Amino acid sequence: MIEHLRPAFVLLGGLTLLTGVAYPLAITGVAQAVLPGAAGGSLVEVDGKVVGSALIGQNFTEAKWFHGRPSATSAAPYDAANSSGSNLGPTSAKLIDRVKADTETLKEESGAATVPVDAVTTSASGLDPHVSPAYARLQVKRIAAARHLTADAVDALIAAHVAGRDLGFLGEPRVNVLELNLALARLDPS
Repeated sequence: MIEHLRPAFVLLGGLTLLTGVAYPLAITGVAQAVLPGAAGGSLVEVDGKVVGSALIGQNFTEAKWFHGRPSATSAAPYDAANSSGSNLGPTSAKLIDRVKADTETLKEESGAATVPVDAVTTSASGLDPHVSPAYARLQVKRIAAARHLTADAVDALIAAHVAGRDLGFLGEPRVNVLELNLALARLDPS
């Protein structure tokens, strides 16, 4: 019996070392050499201090900051250790009520007749750090008033931070909220 089990255990041990240890270490080493920033989490630093990641949204709630799209993480907004969608379907009363309430709040705040869909819906991971340029522009009035800036100055800041489609045809134009807020802080340090 042992002669039949020995090759199975040797094969299991060898493949575990190969695919569970050697391969991940090799890929991590290549990633660190080729794309060190991305492999390290795309961390964003200001004055030598890490203030966030360009890949994970943050919960900005004050009127003077651009807000990201709603987060679906359950424990706390934008909790990267708890990444998931809300799993609420299109007929969920809880989801419908939240979206209606958020839509009305944004319409009152901005004076707009319509609200971009990403302003009231979560991303699949609940951690999306980007918003559409339309949602960023929807926030101009609030931010300009809170920071005593002109709407044109805030709008120009948005325009300068719009990232286009990847490879010219993949995805949608987007704005990274953290990068936009850092630029806003440089424009108006108050």
